[in-house]
Amino acid sequence: MNLQQKDEKYIWHPYTHQKDRLPAIPIVKGDKALLIDEKGNKYIDAVSSWWVNIHGHGNKFIAKKIYEQAKKLQQVIFTGFTHEPAVELAEKLLKVLPGDFSKIFYSDDGSTSTEVAIKMAIQYWKNVGDSKRNKIIAFHNSYHGDTFGAMSISERGIYTFAFQDKLFDVVFINTPDGKNIEQLKNEIKKYKDEIVCFIYEPLLQGAGGMLMYQPEDLDQLLSLMKEEQIICIADEVLTGFYRTGKFFAGDYMKEKADIICLSKALTGGTMALGVTACTQKIYDAFVSDDKTKTLFHGHSFTANPLACTAAVASFELIQKHKVLKKIENIITHHQKFFRKLQGFEKKEFIKNVRQCGTIIAFEVCTSEKDNYLNNISKDFTAFSMKHGIYLRSMGNTIYVMPPYCITSGELKKIYSVIVGFLKKYIEEKARA
Repeated sequence: MNLQQKDEKYIWHPYTHQKDRLPAIPIVKGDKALLIDEKGNKYIDAVSSWWVNIHGHGNKFIAKKIYEQAKKLQQVIFTGFTHEPAVELAEKLLKVLPGDFSKIFYSDDGSTSTEVAIKMAIQYWKNVGDSKRNKIIAFHNSYHGDTFGAMSISERGIYTFAFQDKLFDVVFINTPDGKNIEQLKNEIKKYKDEIVCFIYEPLLQGAGGMLMYQPEDLDQLLSLMKEEQIICIADEVLTGFYRTGKFFAGDYMKEKADIICLSKALTGGTMALGVTACTQKIYDAFVSDDKTKTLFHGHSFTANPLACTAAVASFELIQKHKVLKKIENIITHHQKFFRKLQGFEKKEFIKNVRQCGTIIAFEVCTSEKDNYLNNISKDFTAFSMKHGIYLRSMGNTIYVMPPYCITSGELKKIYSVIVGFLKKYIEEKARA
């Protein structure tokens, strides 16, 4: 059996419909923005391999740092021990995070970082003696991970359908749009003395369909949360590290979170690592002679030295001016493509063209519902791959989120393939 056949026999792939699934393509190498399969075919990774790989594949600087660290210390239990990569990363993060954060708690990925955050918030109120607070507020269309706590604070939909009756109750509200602020404020005031925390994806709801909203609207909402002493949790797992154009999405707002969650681009797309940062006020509620006030949470690979080293190396790359110029280049090209897409939008072939930093997205108008199960995604991915681009739409939501090392030529090829697909789709629709 070849690798593809062995994969089909042994592997269960994530977010993949298993019946009659297409064979997985064996990738043997990555080079900057390219993925290369065993036959030598090259694909531009236009979605940064699930939004994590910001510096591209095979980054030699990060690889060298991981190699050097692996020769010294690969893993150590993080209860009772510490190590330089973990301390250095924490120190670097606390200097740039958008808010008054003072402590870093390490975990394994984005989902666990949000689990830690909601556990911190729930236990905070118990530790300070306020037993009335038992409700969590989150946005409709939110996604915070696939573990049970993270699913509970996410939109009830296709991702959570099988587990609906096992999830704890959450108060869901709409994202602010400039017109509904007063309505949202009234909803919050109904539960103000019962609310533990408010968790939100700032400016961009990724898995919910690359939905975008404005910082000034979120600021108004956060201001009320602060007035009511509601703990604000920013899920920046996707939006951190310049995805929205600034270091963190929170940099666009005046009001800052009390807890922030990070992962994905944290290690430059090389290894799994999660971070939950909190303010001194949150942390102080866990410092007590009463041992039951301890945060009883941890992971076997908490603060893994190799992952922390990768994150420090990625951090160093981000802070170099060349990377910022590359980000600006992507944004400039997206803005030009945005104007081209508006032509298709006016003819009602697509809708909701939108851009936030290095991300551009829109929906293809089909006869099916706008959701993750829309069948056009299969045709779109197949068309893109045939033309050397890896684009994985979410149903009929097409988006581009490239690694920062992508070239202008590669970006233009991505746009050309998307336009080619739209023209093909329009022609087929006209013939039907």
